[in-house]
Amino acid sequence: MTILEHTWVIVLAGGEGRRLQTLTINEAGVPVPKQYCSLQGGRSLLHDALERARAVASPEHICAVVAGQHRRWWIRGLPGVVNANIIVQPENRGTAIGALLPLLHILARDPHARVVLLPSDHHVHDEPVLAASLERGIAALAGGRSDILLLGVSPDDADPELGYIVPGAGAEGGLKPVIRFVEKPDVASARRLIEAGALWNAFIVMANAQALLELFARKYPQTVADMQKAVGRDVEFPDKPDAAEVLYRTLPTLDFSRHLLEGDESVLRLLAVEHCGWSDLGTPTRVARTLERWPPEPAARYRLESAGGAPGFLNLARQHARLSAAAEPLH
Repeated sequence: MTILEHTWVIVLAGGEGRRLQTLTINEAGVPVPKQYCSLQGGRSLLHDALERARAVASPEHICAVVAGQHRRWWIRGLPGVVNANIIVQPENRGTAIGALLPLLHILARDPHARVVLLPSDHHVHDEPVLAASLERGIAALAGGRSDILLLGVSPDDADPELGYIVPGAGAEGGLKPVIRFVEKPDVASARRLIEAGALWNAFIVMANAQALLELFARKYPQTVADMQKAVGRDVEFPDKPDAAEVLYRTLPTLDFSRHLLEGDESVLRLLAVEHCGWSDLGTPTRVARTLERWPPEPAARYRLESAGGAPGFLNLARQHARLSAAAEPLH
């Protein structure tokens, strides 16, 4: 049995990217969700995330969670993802529900699964560094750990736009306990957090699937029971998969970090990722800072474009340059 045999990746691709919409409105006035954009031309951020997933899981074990209202983009933007692994959310009910739906589908197919929750709209400059951390986490889970692993990125600066994870003392197998989360501190507070060992929260989560489901069930037992029933019905009757769609109209909106992880820090462990040029590209400022640090590389861009797959529907670098030029005062 190999480590990959029960490893699944859930690529979370249902977000709207509202904080970045000043950069992502196309010429027709339509906001393009961030994951379907590219940073500098070439492949979309979603396609990069799928490649990231393929570094640690076989293609048949990579799922993408998308939004029904984004069909115009994902129908052409999911190369290599088999139809059975495209999980469509009827409505946006927050990141927790967005993770629970595919988790239940995976457990119906593989009760021994271990899962990686991977955002679809981030940029990573040094992919091998992140891939090595993902592999370390998967190896730890393969030993049967029941805790939830969070990947924390070593900060490049005291960024007030990001969330931080504060670790506790001691470590077991390179994994540290989690004390608390701090969301968007001011610069001075961020500096103090970094000095105390805090890491950027990359929102990458790894766990044995059953352990993650148990965490959901402890906090939201009725929601889990209702979703299990709906997913079971949709799996049994794949030609009429409408049970989840009906249920979604009544579900609460739940944030994965705030509603699921906070308050259960005792079951969390922090896995540090060395500097890898990670950015969530969450705001125009974050995009600008990333573009400043890593200017375009024509050869690398050519490799991206010639690799095929899913080109971005919008070039964030071009959008940023255009809007910056428009904002400059006339002399």
